[in-house]
Amino acid sequence: MAGTLVVPVVDEGLGNSAYLVGLGEGRALAVDAPRDLRAVRAAAGRYGLSVAFAADTHLHADFLSGARQLAADAGAQILAPAAGARAFDHRGLADGDEADLGGLTLRAWATPGHTADHVVYVLLDGPQALGVFTGGSLLVGAVARTDLAGPEQTEPLARAQYGSLRRLLALPDPTPVYPTHGAGSFCSAPPGAERTTTIGREKEANPLLAVPDEDTFVKVLLSSLGTFPAYFLRLAEENRRGPAIVASAPVLASLSADQVRTLRDEGALVIDVRPVTDFAHGHIPGSLAIPLRDAFATWLGWLVPDPATPLVVVGGPGQDLGEATWQALKIGYDNLAGTLAGGVPAWGAAGNPVAVTPLLTPGQVNPAAVVDVRQAVEYAGGHLPGARNVELGALIRQAPGLAGRPVVTMCEHGERATTAASVLERAGHTGVAVLTGGPPEWSAATGVALEGNA
Repeated sequence: MAGTLVVPVVDEGLGNSAYLVGLGEGRALAVDAPRDLRAVRAAAGRYGLSVAFAADTHLHADFLSGARQLAADAGAQILAPAAGARAFDHRGLADGDEADLGGLTLRAWATPGHTADHVVYVLLDGPQALGVFTGGSLLVGAVARTDLAGPEQTEPLARAQYGSLRRLLALPDPTPVYPTHGAGSFCSAPPGAERTTTIGREKEANPLLAVPDEDTFVKVLLSSLGTFPAYFLRLAEENRRGPAIVASAPVLASLSADQVRTLRDEGALVIDVRPVTDFAHGHIPGSLAIPLRDAFATWLGWLVPDPATPLVVVGGPGQDLGEATWQALKIGYDNLAGTLAGGVPAWGAAGNPVAVTPLLTPGQVNPAAVVDVRQAVEYAGGHLPGARNVELGALIRQAPGLAGRPVVTMCEHGERATTAASVLERAGHTGVAVLTGGPPEWSAATGVALEGNA
């Protein structure tokens, strides 16, 4: 089928791509679609498509699958790895199995590595490979991590990943490669704008394909793995059981200040999604600041360990709180208690205390008091002399070790630093402030060179 339509649908926040494939007669295949189907549905609408098949390459750890929702809403047939043993209606595909898409064929290849159940899907028009959907196997300039099933499986899966990649490289060089994980994904992908590639390009440019042997591959891959959000450890099983169907677009209930206070006292967590300066100038004591942006879901899932925790969202004027709810739902945070009507001004007007967090400029900061909450690889690339690195995802555990002294949190732009300050405040720390801007701004303002790890 000449000119087959393949539409990437990118989630910048999680660093992933779903794909819509035109099958003719208004039908489409969706590959690795998330539970938040707004962008997939918008793309389908633009091209006049209805999803007839929903295929998942593996049991996803970073988002809830939308395949079951597509089956409920549009009657799509779910295609998934047989090894995943999903507990809902689907067609399980083992190595070499094919699905007739009505003119085109989808062939599953078992490619364990990123996960044990992983498959890639080769899209065929007769004998011709039109492309391969590689999920968390071959990525642009990288391969996906193999440590999501526990430390005892990390090396065996890395060795399996090596074999899976060798198999993929047997495809013709011009074959388009459509990975799910891309830049920004904690499933491992380098920074960069490219989301798709070809077999030939990866042979030439992917450093993990240039290693001389399996042992070297394993060593290089495992040494490159950074931390990942805690919620990754539970979503694969939720995807195996099947995410709950979303009956209608979520709407946050409007809550009074008294209702919010009662919910908080009973164990609900207040999530403040306002911009950095708004939170700093006044917020509900004990609230967790996660400014609403593409990466909101990542930090919600990293810092709120129990998805059953009732969440109260505090927003500001003009913010789209529907975006916050969908980002929460796509990683399994369904217990959304509501939102504070009137925001923080209404909280204060009801006689409740309002906390503030100082925002500091570079000239006001002693670098020795700075806790840099960026990822370790960011810190290594350049940091304030004497600043301590505690990744934001580890800060809840390490907060007790920061007690008894002033702390200034910092990151690259201020969002993660503000979240970090709220984590420390929740842990009972006083004297917490936020440095606005990142290391380059601090260096430019002070004239002091940054340090980097050797």
